[in-house]
Amino acid sequence: MASILIRKPLSTLLAEAGQTGEHSLKRVLGPVNLITLGIGAIIGAGIFVLTGTTAAQFTGPAIVYSFILAGLGCAFAGLCYAEFASLIPIAGSAYTYGYATLGELFAWIIGWDLILEYAFGAATVASGWSANVILLLQHLGIPVPPQLAATPGTDMVQYEGIWRAASTIPDTVNLAALPHVTAAFNLVAFVAICLVTTILVIGIQESANLNTVIVFVKVGTVLVFIAVAAMYVLSHPQQASANWHPFIPPNAGEFGKYGWSGIVRGAGVIFFAYIGFDAVSTAAQEAKNPKRDMPIGILGSLAICTVLYLATSFLLTGVVNYTKLNVAAPVAVGMEATGLAWGTYLVLVGSIMGLSTVMLVMLLGQSRVFYSMSRDGLLPEWAGKIHPKFRTPYISSITVGIFVAVFAAVIPIGILGELVSIGTLLAFVIVCAGVWVLRRKQPDLPRPFKTPMVPLVPILGILISLGLMAGLPIQTWLRLFVWLVIGMAIYFGYGRKHSKVALAAKGK
Repeated sequence: MASILIRKPLSTLLAEAGQTGEHSLKRVLGPVNLITLGIGAIIGAGIFVLTGTTAAQFTGPAIVYSFILAGLGCAFAGLCYAEFASLIPIAGSAYTYGYATLGELFAWIIGWDLILEYAFGAATVASGWSANVILLLQHLGIPVPPQLAATPGTDMVQYEGIWRAASTIPDTVNLAALPHVTAAFNLVAFVAICLVTTILVIGIQESANLNTVIVFVKVGTVLVFIAVAAMYVLSHPQQASANWHPFIPPNAGEFGKYGWSGIVRGAGVIFFAYIGFDAVSTAAQEAKNPKRDMPIGILGSLAICTVLYLATSFLLTGVVNYTKLNVAAPVAVGMEATGLAWGTYLVLVGSIMGLSTVMLVMLLGQSRVFYSMSRDGLLPEWAGKIHPKFRTPYISSITVGIFVAVFAAVIPIGILGELVSIGTLLAFVIVCAGVWVLRRKQPDLPRPFKTPMVPLVPILGILISLGLMAGLPIQTWLRLFVWLVIGMAIYFGYGRKHSKVALAAKGK
């Protein structure tokens, strides 16, 4: 039992963080890169895709309360992440922190959980990216075969000259009178993941610089929507007031569909919108001055995005009634409702670029977790191999890219999004617990950034995360359980026997 709870010494982690040479990651990222890396991951599917579906299905206009609740949980977890990232500036994020504080078994669980978070997160975003690209192409008169525009079995109908999923068509429309096609494969999402994987293999600096440019474009797009929607709401106050009433729709007779239970359920679903600041911590080993810059990147990106989320969701439900937002591109629908045709195209282009950076950061985080687990012997050596020219973990990037491309092409976005949310929340629970444990066991460690009010902040982070997990459906819990069982089989079948930390402790 003791061997599976063995902890990786902090001295070993810090020695790894200081390594240089062609077999190590390249330190090239500054504070601006790290903040934009976080924004690049956070602003994406949550604001451009899930905002509308969550409001329509669970919360109504009260989605702003869901964002506040999810943001509070993220703030507490973000403070804990910031302490660990400055203390242990090494790739691997929560996996590495868990290894140092709670032991190898917990490290494996969190590493396997992060694979779920980042891989399925990238796949979810690829589905949203695909929907926006297809919508833009159809607006431009460029046809996309509906059979290759969604996951297998999706009922596609041609409505107002555009092929859409039948589930997104207003209830007042007679679906039987419209042309129907059953989708077979989401080719656009598959190609998107392949392109992003290629960029990641070429290099971290090139990837980060591209991300920074696109982040400025998509934040600009969000700000344009906020400005246009605010002017529309101010000039149509009666319409906005009607759309916001009732602000919290009454419960529809089941847990999680409107009312306060819907707000909790919505917070659990849109929690996916916040997973990004934790992806910043996976790049700690590629930061120039991680002890100073990692907290700036994590907390700065989280604060900026929370403000943008609240403004966007509030104004979107004012411009368009929440019952009409169960669509793949809700912000584009909101812009279209304002009557500005150019605004619709702007939002679609901004959404596409924004979702591109989320895929980039998610796949970046996934390959770095693979890299760290391989270096510790818990995964095969090939996952940790560094390309001699590009200095990136190219084999793990390519392997992850292939699997994620397939997930994106065949698994529905709703299932993917909830899996990512529960995986992220579990990671937050372990990180918050890790900060508390390390403060008690090694209180004198030099911490460049200290989480305030310990243990209150970690406890609140744990409780809110567990509460949001409780709001997710039982099917999502069952899928998480199956995923963890598969992970346990791999750990006891391979990882435990090849663990470098355990072998070193035995003198082998």
